[in-house]
Amino acid sequence: MEAFYLEWANLLFRWLHVITAMAWIGASFYFVFLDSSLEKPQEPNPDRVAGELWAIHGGGFYHARKFMAAPPRVGGFLHWFYIESYFTWISGFLLFSVSYLWSPTAYLIDPSVADLSSGQAIAAALGLLLGFLVVYELICRYAGAPGKGDKAVAFFVAAAVAAGAWLSTELFSGPAAFLITGAMIATVMSANVLLWIIPGQRKMVASLQAGETVDPTPGLIGKQRSVHNTYFTLPVLLAMLSNHYSFLTSSDHRLLFLLGLMLAGALIRYYFVRMHGYKLGRHGHPWAYGVAGLVIVGCLIGYSAVAELEKRQLAQSAATSVSAAVLPLGASGPQGQGITQIQQVMAQHCLQCHGAQVQMKNIRLDSLASIEQHASAIYQQVVVLRAMPLNNATQFTEAERNLVKTWYETRQ
Repeated sequence: MEAFYLEWANLLFRWLHVITAMAWIGASFYFVFLDSSLEKPQEPNPDRVAGELWAIHGGGFYHARKFMAAPPRVGGFLHWFYIESYFTWISGFLLFSVSYLWSPTAYLIDPSVADLSSGQAIAAALGLLLGFLVVYELICRYAGAPGKGDKAVAFFVAAAVAAGAWLSTELFSGPAAFLITGAMIATVMSANVLLWIIPGQRKMVASLQAGETVDPTPGLIGKQRSVHNTYFTLPVLLAMLSNHYSFLTSSDHRLLFLLGLMLAGALIRYYFVRMHGYKLGRHGHPWAYGVAGLVIVGCLIGYSAVAELEKRQLAQSAATSVSAAVLPLGASGPQGQGITQIQQVMAQHCLQCHGAQVQMKNIRLDSLASIEQHASAIYQQVVVLRAMPLNNATQFTEAERNLVKTWYETRQ
């Protein structure tokens, strides 16, 4: 029953995570658009409005205004945007816990990458989340002042992301490496809101309510962190989603794919941000950034296509030696018959890549002992994630997936 309840927890936490992430990212995208699309007021401006925007949506007109200095007053209810960020991180961490930390041998650990114990893998995963946050904070504090050293900060942050991604791919299974890289950046994004953006805004509001001169420093720091969050968004989404695609995560060049796709996401995000200013004549067309992002994606597709062809040729040659395989059983009775069927399923669908000649990810499934050794991973990949066989190239049927499910749940 444990697996049953874990699946429910996985579903509910994932649902909450997607909902809160949509709210957070949606608000972020909107305010970036708003900030980039503001125009100077055309009418007398006694309230010192820095910019305004007219919009139409849902049958009505909207008039948004931004005050760079303190507004003359704040009337009505003041809306804050932070709950979405906090619950995105909390729900994501809960999902990470039930999916990865609860079963580290099935998800976090790949002995062919690093032969970690469960405790070591969990400690390393949590250490990366905290360690990357510490490194990021040190960079932001000492690499350059907000508004003056932003390029230096961006360079060192990008280097830290690359280092974190490399360390993840050296320690964890492919899917876990992608996810943890995204989680490292997402932790920084939420920490930016919790530790800097919202506290800075609270200081500004408190000064305004007390009739004091508003210190611009918290606003400058918050702006820097908000810009970072903007360009982190697409790389994080890419890293989070791509761990479901084994042709990326199981590749020998997964670090290249991870870094390349995140860079492409950042460039494409920059293109859309700059487009708002271009429409108002503030700078040239940012087409080069969008094209660069697409070119990177195209190059990665071409590179992976060549690698996929080579892998399939190797698997096809290996398949000829196991097409009529009859594996030894050594078991009797009803459960023995179930194992016989599982061995037949492995021979038909899995031994092309996990047999005597080829052992993708150092996993071999051509004996009863090895099938039992990797039972949890087989169940997760075939039944829960349905990621194997890759792209279902061998036409794994629903009946066969149900057979694996029944075998795993009753094998004790």
